[in-house]
Amino acid sequence: MTAEKQQQRRGLTRRDLLKTSGAGLAGTALASAPYSAMASPRDGAAGRRPNFVFVYTDDLGYGELGCYGQEHIRTPHLDRLASEGVRFTNHYAGSPICGPSRCTLLTGLHVGHSTVPKNPFGEDERSSLRQEDVTFAEVLKATGYRTACYGKWGLGLENPDQPSHPNRRGFDEFFGYISHRHAHDHYPTYLWDNGDRVNLPENENGRKAAFAPDLFTDRALDFIERNRDDPFLLFLPTTLPHSPQDVPSLAPYEDRPWGEGEKAHAAQITRIDSHVGRIMDTLADLGLDEDTIVFFTSDNGPHQAGRPGFDAEFFDSNGGLRGYKRNLYEGGIRVPMIAWAPRILRRTAGSTSDHVWASHDVFPTLADFAGAPVPDDLDGISMRGALDGAPSRRPREHDYLYWFRLDRHVGSAPAREADRGRILTLCEAVRRDDWKAVRFAPGRDRFVPDEQWDVELYDLGTDPGETTNVAADHPEVALSMVALMHEAWEERPFERDVWSPEDLSVAGPEFLVAGATSTVTVTFTNHRQHAVSDVALMLDAPDGWRVASVSDSTFRAVHPGQSVDASWEVSLPAGTEPSPSGYETSSVPGPDAYRVRASASHRSGGRRGGTRLPVIVTVVPAAPERDTYLSDLAWISAANGYGPLERDMGNGRQGADDGATISLDGRTYDKGLGSHAPADVRYYLGGNGTRFVADVGIDDFKRPGRGRVTFYVFGDGEMLYDSGMLDATDPPKAVDVDISGVQVLKLTVEHATDSTADGHASWGTALVRCSDAGREP
Repeated sequence: MTAEKQQQRRGLTRRDLLKTSGAGLAGTALASAPYSAMASPRDGAAGRRPNFVFVYTDDLGYGELGCYGQEHIRTPHLDRLASEGVRFTNHYAGSPICGPSRCTLLTGLHVGHSTVPKNPFGEDERSSLRQEDVTFAEVLKATGYRTACYGKWGLGLENPDQPSHPNRRGFDEFFGYISHRHAHDHYPTYLWDNGDRVNLPENENGRKAAFAPDLFTDRALDFIERNRDDPFLLFLPTTLPHSPQDVPSLAPYEDRPWGEGEKAHAAQITRIDSHVGRIMDTLADLGLDEDTIVFFTSDNGPHQAGRPGFDAEFFDSNGGLRGYKRNLYEGGIRVPMIAWAPRILRRTAGSTSDHVWASHDVFPTLADFAGAPVPDDLDGISMRGALDGAPSRRPREHDYLYWFRLDRHVGSAPAREADRGRILTLCEAVRRDDWKAVRFAPGRDRFVPDEQWDVELYDLGTDPGETTNVAADHPEVALSMVALMHEAWEERPFERDVWSPEDLSVAGPEFLVAGATSTVTVTFTNHRQHAVSDVALMLDAPDGWRVASVSDSTFRAVHPGQSVDASWEVSLPAGTEPSPSGYETSSVPGPDAYRVRASASHRSGGRRGGTRLPVIVTVVPAAPERDTYLSDLAWISAANGYGPLERDMGNGRQGADDGATISLDGRTYDKGLGSHAPADVRYYLGGNGTRFVADVGIDDFKRPGRGRVTFYVFGDGEMLYDSGMLDATDPPKAVDVDISGVQVLKLTVEHATDSTADGHASWGTALVRCSDAGREP
């Protein structure tokens, strides 16, 4: 990432992030007519822009295709794709686990900056894309592409009316699984067809008649047929070969002298191959093979889980690399990548490339081929030069690649062995050139000092299997790689521009304060290939709010690639109620959420047109002016490990208000916050606080227990307090921290070891003292 992009992320430029409900302002453009005139044709026959078919497998290992050295599993169609296309040997998934990897692919952000850095544990909003996220489907749809997703979405709640639903993230059509856990059943009793839940009675009562991956392929073929005359994006995230090894037929392996699990796993992969063959035949039959780029890859390394059991080592599923799914060694993140388009990629057809790239590069690569705009703060870069080999385009290279892993699943025995028993600890990895560093925290706490981490260094040029740790021989390299890990990671919520492919961006403070005035800026960028004229920018706010223009908002003409902006001062009445706050930043804003609406009107080709961008606004109360218990103050955002963050009671894990009175080592507290690690909560103090006082410890609710946690206090991102590790036998610790001048106070609880159990941790009292300390709350 460039220094300029790092500066933008930290909010040091005018275009600050406007986040979603509970974390600021965010936006998504309202539906508008696609404007294919935005883009110029790229490489398609007769000037047609290329179609894209993207097949995304689930847990397919680097070594599980014939073209990558597999000797037991038949994959003739994929082997043909590799022989006629480009086979990449240094392509990486965004994460060693499902949800984060899918998020990086769709949004073009690596896991240090993406919305979903961890797999969901239960079905909740932490696995959801947010309104401010932009996917490659959105930019292609905005430029005239027809878009479809059939298969495993795996991001968010089973709720059609929420920003993480595929229809809200740029896909015209969706059929499949919305949630992560639902996708673990290949014979589901229902699937989602756009916003409708569709029952599959043929799979009820234990019957297995409708195999979901087959249904997805059928839909894909129909989509291609219906959109043969238009440029299209077909995203096919199959659930194969994820566990369970449950497949309609063991063919062609039923007679092999293998175990049932090995037969079923091999049959799953060969079935993927047959699905790809059907797609290729359809493209050829419709005469679309010269206009289409087909991509094939996986979301992470191979698994060895589910029933019937199988031996991944029998298949050499990781291709001789170290590790499996959930490991940050090469076997967990290096995956197959095949790109096929014999005419469009004619210069590189039939080649093998060792160019290093990753799933977050897919977004800008598709946009480059389609002539579509992209946000300017993506971590991904276009790999078009590496794909098409055009003399005018040198293949672009990353300075480094970054990965992060913090999971609650113990993983398979081979994965645990590869990590040497550290599968539940926080882990990071960086690759720069041939150097690869992997480091493990002592537990699940990111904030421990660097010297407590275990750092390993490998030279992939001479040791692709990561067998020899050379950190002691190259300490300066190891230190530089750790520095890159710090650079790559940003604590959530982080600051990012709100961007829309339909021209508009909105910038302003993370949140608005009741009784205060803030500046909001609307930017219009002309992504078309021709100028637009008579551009007028506007900003509307809820009734009772004052909006005053502080700059010109009309422009005679805006040329291709040019941007113009206008600013307004937005003043809130002193008595404005704070935004509704749940236990976590919500991806599903309620009807009572505050919204501002940016809009642009313009003249193009003799016709008047326009775009609107509604933005969810977080409102916080004015800063406290007297001593205040945090449980009486509306928070900016809150996240909790289990259930809701509780006010004035311990965390009871299930619903809100189900906890007991906060009790630490026998002492009860009428005021305070009940949480479960990992958790954090943020409050606006506006510089009025002088000290923060609390007693912290594991709540008696779980005594005696096994939990070990660490409490932290942050002021404007700077660590002010570290409790050290506390377990259930320790007495509570008294916190008394100077918070003078702090604008935003954050309280954090982390697991201090690799155990995720018994993290019921409470902040007894939790009082902010203000400068006028004599005024009691």
